[in-house]
Amino acid sequence: MSEARKIPFRNPGWAGNTGEFDLTEAQVRGDEYVGKRPPEGGHASGASTYPYMLAERDPEAPIFDGPFKERLEKIRSRYPDARSALLPALGMAQELRGYLSPETMEQVAGLLDLSPAYVRGVATFYTMYNKRPVGRFLIQVCTNISCGICGGDDVLQAFLNNTETELGETSEDGNFTVIEAECLAGCGFPTTVQINSRYYENVMPKDVPEILERLKAQGE
Repeated sequence: MSEARKIPFRNPGWAGNTGEFDLTEAQVRGDEYVGKRPPEGGHASGASTYPYMLAERDPEAPIFDGPFKERLEKIRSRYPDARSALLPALGMAQELRGYLSPETMEQVAGLLDLSPAYVRGVATFYTMYNKRPVGRFLIQVCTNISCGICGGDDVLQAFLNNTETELGETSEDGNFTVIEAECLAGCGFPTTVQINSRYYENVMPKDVPEILERLKAQGE
């Protein structure tokens, strides 16, 4: 069955400019400019909201040192209980190292005065934390109801074919790891794909090669 028959209507995700400002879709989505957030976290109110996945990371990087120590202190200032700071602290560790090894979890536990077992229990509960190394770009393809009906499985297979990997494997060049996501909360714009901390909407199999080439160019 052709894609046109399987998907008779596709939400374009953009209804045009409806405000008083003459803005393009790229400007509204932030595609033309994405600022760099300061490593020390900026204002304390936003220090815990940084993305969990960046393309550049170092598994041996010291965590919570220098500006990152300052960010942790800002995060701690927002929560009276150290346990409440655990999620953003784990997020910062993953931002720096790319994944949470048992050693990393133990370090976080020591810094927050929590038991390693408690930290590991929290980290393994959430799928947003990687418990093993992944590629520079972690590609999560939604195959839940809306995306599944609109060809999510075909999009997933296209990513696997074009990266020459199986689910959860990392490509030989170290760039890509492709996994299946239960839901990415973009049901109005299937198929939704999350790559590191960025969403891609209305993805079809034919779009996959261009997306991957664009990502590769970022690493050259």
